[in-house]
Amino acid sequence: MTDSLDDLIGCDVVLDTPGSIVYLGKLVSYGEDGFWLESADMHNANEGHAPREQYIVESARDGIRVNRDRIFVFRHTVISISALSDVVTT
Repeated sequence: MTDSLDDLIGCDVVLDTPGSIVYLGKLVSYGEDGFWLESADMHNANEGHAPREQYIVESARDGIRVNRDRIFVFRHTVISISALSDVVTT
């Protein structure tokens, strides 16, 4: 269990949004405005092969499908953040 976002620096994370977009990647920094991810995946669940939660579980099990070297995600678009390793895959 992490006590602050600092504990997630360098870890693969899931950034959930209220819409169909989910971000996965290594959290390298964060600030008042948002989050920087590297080796990241910006996934639109409306366009993919799997529902949102299934896609996240597959990513936790099989690895992130990187489609961005680096991406900035604005804080106001994120409703939750968690370590990818905290995703239950069973």
